[in-house]
Amino acid sequence: MPLLGLGLHFLIAIFFAIHAVRNRRQMYWLLILFSFPLLGSLAYFVAEYLPASRLERRSRMAGRALQKSLDPGRDVREARSAFDLTPTAYNLMRLAAALLEAGESEEAVRHYDACLNGPFAGDPEVILGAARANAAHGQPAAAIALLAPLQSKHPNFRADEVGLELGRAYAAVGRQDEAGTEFEAVVERFASIEARVELALWALANGKEAVAQRELREIGHARTHMEKHTRELHRDLFKRLDAATAPK
Repeated sequence: MPLLGLGLHFLIAIFFAIHAVRNRRQMYWLLILFSFPLLGSLAYFVAEYLPASRLERRSRMAGRALQKSLDPGRDVREARSAFDLTPTAYNLMRLAAALLEAGESEEAVRHYDACLNGPFAGDPEVILGAARANAAHGQPAAAIALLAPLQSKHPNFRADEVGLELGRAYAAVGRQDEAGTEFEAVVERFASIEARVELALWALANGKEAVAQRELREIGHARTHMEKHTRELHRDLFKRLDAATAPK
């Protein structure tokens, strides 16, 4: 067993060493990784790998936003063309997702309904997409019917996104206590800016002043240190918050 553990440590170190070489990190990382496989891997993960992955994710988000502004209908056109050419379950799922992203919720709901009756019926991605489409189309009860079982059966699948979608749906149908519970759980586990804004908005709307002020302080601190492109990604979210907190 000790040999197995040592081998695993070296495999992890090799993974990070490859990452270091491919991404042109300082060569002293190789010495650290192979001299101290466990501690070196942990240090590399915190100092290099995690920040790089976050930056890459933000870059992808910014790139998608730029693409949408230049050619907003491209994803739908390509997905529709692919489905027309090869009407597979995968291409149907892709088309439904593209329509939802483009704001065409009515057609997205129809296609997601078809997906839920096909080979991907139990796929968490399909269920989450269908729930989002229903919510966007003004059918929060249908979204809850999809999200609640999804959260129960797959508690670790996109837990932050599922929790926020479920919280919004609960709020939309007037189940405010359950909405607050979902938002609180996501904030406690992930502490994302989106979760904090949703919790603050819920608290303001439901007279939970202490919760609202606590979250507003955290959000204000985060916004002060937020980079410009990150603030732009959250522009719509902050618009909702600013409207809710503006003097009446």
